[in-house]
Amino acid sequence: MNNDLANEDLRVFVTVARKASFAGAAEELGMSPAYISKRIGILEQALGVRLFHRTTRRVVVSEDGERVYARAQAILEHIDHLYDEVSATRRMPRGQLRICSSFGFGRNVVAPAIAQLVEKYPALQVRFEVFDRLIDIASEGIDLDIRVGDDIAPHLIAKRLASNYRILCASPKYLARRGTPKTLHELSNHDCLVIKERDHPFGVWKLRSGAQETTVKVTGPLSSNHGEIVVRWAMEGAGIMLRSMWDAAPHLARGELVRVLPEYRQDANIWAVYPQRLTGSAKIRVCVEFFQNYFAEREKPSTPPSVRGTPARRRGP
Repeated sequence: MNNDLANEDLRVFVTVARKASFAGAAEELGMSPAYISKRIGILEQALGVRLFHRTTRRVVVSEDGERVYARAQAILEHIDHLYDEVSATRRMPRGQLRICSSFGFGRNVVAPAIAQLVEKYPALQVRFEVFDRLIDIASEGIDLDIRVGDDIAPHLIAKRLASNYRILCASPKYLARRGTPKTLHELSNHDCLVIKERDHPFGVWKLRSGAQETTVKVTGPLSSNHGEIVVRWAMEGAGIMLRSMWDAAPHLARGELVRVLPEYRQDANIWAVYPQRLTGSAKIRVCVEFFQNYFAEREKPSTPPSVRGTPARRRGP
């Protein structure tokens, strides 16, 4: 068995073990289930152990397989780090990369960018996940978090990809029925659509006008952890929402939503966030630069300059 095939077989094995499925591993790796089964068989023969207990419904890692799994992960991590070091001057990232983001922003903005990232760097294998919570990327094994919001822990490294802010808005239908609030305090008399976002305290809106920041507690009959649902409710006239300009801008341009109290906003820039232990990684460095360029070059007729890419600003060491 040559080294390339041995490394590939270890990656196949680790993926099957993680997915607990030959078919699931085949789908993730873009290979046929028959090929996956063949490579596992070759690896078992080479090691002289049975790696999985197979049933008609699932595969379970054997006791020997558990030991191989731990060693395989360490070996593959060392290989990826070696390629990182060697490829740093060639700027050709390779290996596995776990990227995460929030639901709506991840689906609408980050996912298309990742498709272009892998097209440009075909040696990358990206696993993209979306969450409705703020995660600890270091402890959960995430390499890169594309995040909306300025609340970033001091032990993390972050580069700003684009400027962005949240605004208050509602549909003309709702404002015609309930009136337009003239002050922040009047929001307590309105139906506010509350989103439980990753860095946004539930039902508490912190808004800035110039140098003054004001905190208001809002309520309403509808709330969700999914921003796209709240946007739909707002367009249907259900209430007032606080939403990122990147998401609200197209609806404002079409007249489906209008700004409420336009002198107020909430800073929510777009960042690439990654653990300190990965700052020397060519893989992470090249990918962050890709996202910087992607946002800087991103042009949409409905997107105002405030949500297009800006020069990156480094936070942390």
